[in-house]
Amino acid sequence: MPDPVTEHPLRPYDAVLVQSFGGPEGPDEVLPFLRRVTAGRGVPDERLVEVGAHYERVGGVSPLPALNRRLVADLTAELTARECPLPVALGNRNSTPFVTEALDDLEAGGARRVLVVPTSAWRSYSSCRQYREGLAEAVEGREALVVDKVRPFGEHPGFAATLARDTLAGVRGAVEQVGADAVALLYVTHSIPDAMDETSGPGDGDGRAYSADQAELAAAITAEVDAVLGTDLPAGLAFCSRSGSPRTPWLEPDVNDRIRELADEGVRHVVVVPIGFVSDHMEVVHDLDVEAAATAAEVGLGMTRVPTPGADGDFVRGLVDLMLERAAQARGEEPVRAVWRDLDSHPAVCPVGCCPNLREALPASCGSD
Repeated sequence: MPDPVTEHPLRPYDAVLVQSFGGPEGPDEVLPFLRRVTAGRGVPDERLVEVGAHYERVGGVSPLPALNRRLVADLTAELTARECPLPVALGNRNSTPFVTEALDDLEAGGARRVLVVPTSAWRSYSSCRQYREGLAEAVEGREALVVDKVRPFGEHPGFAATLARDTLAGVRGAVEQVGADAVALLYVTHSIPDAMDETSGPGDGDGRAYSADQAELAAAITAEVDAVLGTDLPAGLAFCSRSGSPRTPWLEPDVNDRIRELADEGVRHVVVVPIGFVSDHMEVVHDLDVEAAATAAEVGLGMTRVPTPGADGDFVRGLVDLMLERAAQARGEEPVRAVWRDLDSHPAVCPVGCCPNLREALPASCGSD
């Protein structure tokens, strides 16, 4: 652990925690993992076994843990290159190493102020506050430990420009195959209950920050692609991975339904952009690479799936930029908050009532409430 008085650029932080969703790394871990994911929702094991079949098709191994380990290694290297040789740990919500275990290790190594980087870019209960609740539970009783987090980063150049670059490459290839008039862009994110979307954000406006923020980035990327290629592409936001009771409204349209509609509209190639995902969750490799691809083939559409940022070098450098911005704020400075294409930025300290838990009120770290 570096000397706490060392003048490194990430001071006052002395460690970094990458906080992620987690995933099974073997068949025996699938059902326990799914039970943790759905805890408190009354989902029977019979339904979990059905979902677990998605993992069985890939040997019971989610791609996410390995991708996160690479992200941790690359963040460590980038921090070291910027003279911030701090420990970077991985802590998951739903699989080992859990957040509590990661904080145990960091605290044992001397960490007293930890900067958290969630692997989720967007504002909603499930993509932000639930992670903050997990942090609050993990730090309970650790009187000597302080945790802060970086701001939501969907609009940050490290995420947005990386996604735009790869979307442009995907569209360029599709246009070369079938012509611009036959190509459509389809941005895809994880569906959430409509009520969760309505209450996402700080509660000081119209709500729906989750879907609205992603729709704004999608529009900005589409405008960038059109400007570079001279196209006028049809584009829209669709959703994947709906779960829960069929009586509960969730965000629509479903990605498969929208692909069928595009075929009816004369589209011959769809470029699918996983705008809601930082890395390749099962929702990407199954719901998009398997199910959506099968739907596209069924209706005669070609399909290109744009990569998630993952551990892309530009994305990694952008995350470190975010960390340095947050460190400057913690030192009482007022750094410029970088955004891509004039999109709105959002605070690192979540406002009171932001993205509420609609089932029960629980403590949450890194916020004003």
